[in-house]
Amino acid sequence: MSFARIDSGKRGELLAISYLKKLGYKIVAKNYKTNLGEIDLIARDRDTVCFIEVRSKNSPDFGLAEETITGKKKTQISKAALGYIKRFGLEDYSCRFDVVCIQNVNTSEPEIKLIKNAFELADRYSY
Repeated sequence: MSFARIDSGKRGELLAISYLKKLGYKIVAKNYKTNLGEIDLIARDRDTVCFIEVRSKNSPDFGLAEETITGKKKTQISKAALGYIKRFGLEDYSCRFDVVCIQNVNTSEPEIKLIKNAFELADRYSY
């Protein structure tokens, strides 16, 4: 991965955090890593625990930011989220998977969009 791409990713996460805070989210963790996968952001939206994937793109070439989330990535996020839920005893809490999409991340006017409940936990996974 190039340094420019890493910088774009970091900028995207900072923009996402600022955007989510303005919407009332409380950021609980950043870049939560386990041997099962990684979650970009974990936040609380009122009484709901949100596992958030941040997708940033510099240009519309090859589609939109939200179109870059593969089934494999959803599976990794789901597994890591289940590990987090079990580790912190959150089985009785409402949880969801959100995505923050940022187009033109390296410009002075990036376009930010939140997709709440962007995908569901696969049936084969449960806690």
